[in-house]
Amino acid sequence: MEDHKDELILILAGYHKEMEQFLQTNPGLRSRFPIHIDFPDYSQSELLQIAEQMCAKRQYQLSLQARLVLLKMLVPPPGDSENFGNARTVRNIIEKSLRKQAVRLVAKTSLTRDELMMIEPCDLTEVEG
Repeated sequence: MEDHKDELILILAGYHKEMEQFLQTNPGLRSRFPIHIDFPDYSQSELLQIAEQMCAKRQYQLSLQARLVLLKMLVPPPGDSENFGNARTVRNIIEKSLRKQAVRLVAKTSLTRDELMMIEPCDLTEVEG
């Protein structure tokens, strides 16, 4: 790295506590990564916006009831807020809900366009973040 420092950019990302532990593993590491940027966690409403954007990108939408269920899911578990995945958690929830919605709809004999595009609360329940 040192020999090519003008040609190389290296970005390390992770949770604050784990990154701090990593930088302490070798006395020279901290000086090699002089710039540290801490990003605040997303709020519940920001996470909901991210979920809606992910759905819209795939031409899905969350029903009003599904939005309310999702908002409740976007609260970090008590005592585990450090490891709450934020946008990654939202992505996992949405991807699993799309699969669950597909399984739910496959049993129906006729579907409307709206049904094909709508994520309902039952598609979000029992989905792990």
